[in-house]
Amino acid sequence: MKPKPTRSAMWGRKTLVVCALIAGASLCFALSPKISNDLAAKENSPQVNVIVQFKQPLSSAMHQKVFNRGGKINRELSLIRSGAYTIPGSELEDLASDPAVAYISLDRPVKGAANTAFGVPAALDYHNETINSSAGWSQGLNGAGIGVAVIDSGIASVADLNSGNLVYSQDFTGSGSAADGYGHGTHVAGIIAGDGYMSTGFRYSYTFQGVASGANLIDLRVLDVNGNGSESATISAVQTAIQLKKTYNIRVMNLSLGTGVYESYTQDPLCQAVEQAWQAGIVVVVSAGNFGRDNNAGTNGYGTITSPGNDPYVITVGAMNTMGTANRTDDIPASYSSKGPTLWDQVVKPDLVAPGNMIISLYTSSETLNQEYPTNEVPHSVYVNNGASAPSGEYFILSGTSMAAPMVSGAAALLLQDNSALTPDQVKAILMSSAFKDLIQSSIVTDPITGQTFQEQADVFTVGAGYLDINAALNMANTPPSVKYSAMSPFATIDAKGEVVMANGVPVTGQSVLWGSSVLWGSSVLWGSSAVLGLNTSGQSVLWGSSTLVGESVLWGSSTTNAESVLWGSSVLWGSSVLWGSAATSAD
Repeated sequence: MKPKPTRSAMWGRKTLVVCALIAGASLCFALSPKISNDLAAKENSPQVNVIVQFKQPLSSAMHQKVFNRGGKINRELSLIRSGAYTIPGSELEDLASDPAVAYISLDRPVKGAANTAFGVPAALDYHNETINSSAGWSQGLNGAGIGVAVIDSGIASVADLNSGNLVYSQDFTGSGSAADGYGHGTHVAGIIAGDGYMSTGFRYSYTFQGVASGANLIDLRVLDVNGNGSESATISAVQTAIQLKKTYNIRVMNLSLGTGVYESYTQDPLCQAVEQAWQAGIVVVVSAGNFGRDNNAGTNGYGTITSPGNDPYVITVGAMNTMGTANRTDDIPASYSSKGPTLWDQVVKPDLVAPGNMIISLYTSSETLNQEYPTNEVPHSVYVNNGASAPSGEYFILSGTSMAAPMVSGAAALLLQDNSALTPDQVKAILMSSAFKDLIQSSIVTDPITGQTFQEQADVFTVGAGYLDINAALNMANTPPSVKYSAMSPFATIDAKGEVVMANGVPVTGQSVLWGSSVLWGSSVLWGSSAVLGLNTSGQSVLWGSSTLVGESVLWGSSTTNAESVLWGSSVLWGSSVLWGSAATSAD
């Protein structure tokens, strides 16, 4: 089954994302190549909110170009030589014709990547056990001194975060308060830095502790009480985080949110902003999105990564289901977790996965999510010895890649506390190379509410380099790879038959320590047609063919020509003698 050049509009009760899936040749393009596709439909609108990127630094002269066409400014986005404006739709073509204008796009809505309603009883999620968080704690690591910027719906004042974690707050929604009225940001913050105060002691059978409980949180609120935000507000928050980097030692940025992909990451203003943060020395962690169940285009959820998770620099995180056990060997990909490759650029995403299904973290009873989903409150019986079924008032359940991303952010904080000299590229390389790869290759998931079943495959476009493993990552932290170039995610491409394949050679300008042609992309090591790609035994495309969802895994399984796991086996890609060592050509 080949990917079709169609657009899929995906609406959820709390999440709006519009994605075109694996674009072919018949997409609807704007009249001007400098106007985004989704903005073309707004050209007859009286007023439209846009982001205008200029070819030179933002200035009053650039503003005047918009003012002259009846526009007004909403925000300055100097980080990416842009401004957020309101302008008559009829003026868009004329503005785009100005030589100083690089690109114009909608100021798109941004939403948190969390699912809310559940039809099963609350139970422990054991996410810290499955990602080996205790390996850091046993070494005295808790993220102390590391600033983590949480760009979300704000952070509420709760007991588990009242130990000095929250060091700065700023609102970008216009409400005047950075406190969380929605509930999403508080939940994310608890996964990163909750100290477990309200579940610690002899009364409790389990403690809900954040991955990096000593990290400092920088609260940058961009989502309102209903979980709604905008790209321009998010870019402003990214810009502020960069400005505050030295003041609060901001080394990590978490964005558990996303929006649609309508253009290449090289034009997407939100992608351009997070790249600037990455280049400024901040590890940027982004949720992949929750559209892995979308099959409107017949792709079984492939091609649904949201922006800015489509950017090859950042760490994009998908979600796993712990199956309610502390043993990660039974864990499977969450069926809703968005899959790659990305629209337009076909970047191989996500980069790795972490627990995201029915995760327990912090909340307050006044938040919108709790008002709408009170059954998500965790009862005392789950973690209190001889506890009753009454709600705890402290802990709440959410699912989504929004919950998986902060686990990686917490892990990055531990790595940086252990070795402050690590660069964002080294952190990404360590987390991917150390990720647990012995995952269940194929599984069937049943929705407890609808009864619908989904076939899941632990392939490169679903789980990336594998499952977050903090113990293995810390073992590499003090002997990191010498990163001369960037750790950009690799790219896929579409061949003449319309089938998705991996690009041989270096797929982007410049080189990459992870994806250099002699190590990863060289045909003799990984991406040669006889090893992984090309056609499988049934003559189907290895990505889109039916055998990628049933039977042995083409990308992962032993049915490949080299036996064992050709893609992520330790002796092929991530083994020290292949990726980081000098003997790249000696792989088994």
